[in-house]
Amino acid sequence: MSYLKIILPMALAFFCFTAVNAQSKRSKAKIARADSAIYQCPMTCEGDKTYSKAGKCPVCNMSLKAMSKPVAAVYHCPMKCEGDKTYAQQGKCPTCNMDLVKPAPENDAQKHEGHTHN
Repeated sequence: MSYLKIILPMALAFFCFTAVNAQSKRSKAKIARADSAIYQCPMTCEGDKTYSKAGKCPVCNMSLKAMSKPVAAVYHCPMKCEGDKTYAQQGKCPTCNMDLVKPAPENDAQKHEGHTHN
């Protein structure tokens, strides 16, 4: 009986702390999602108009759909030491310390250079 008096409060405290921790992680994820999203009407009633907060479309009253924000510039490591990871600003690769570069725009001549089609 004395073990039950000790174990029960400890188990209750453990589950409470676990629930609080899970809730705080969920809140942080919502904040991160809110910073990286824009909202737009799925019916595109207003063309490409976007909103910074979720809500209803003023034209058709549908719920606005979350979309990711467009990145102005994408830089990557030329050595691909981090795989396909990209950065929004120019700087140095944290792994190999090389300058991050923008991908070169491909045109049709570059795509077909060095081979012919039959």
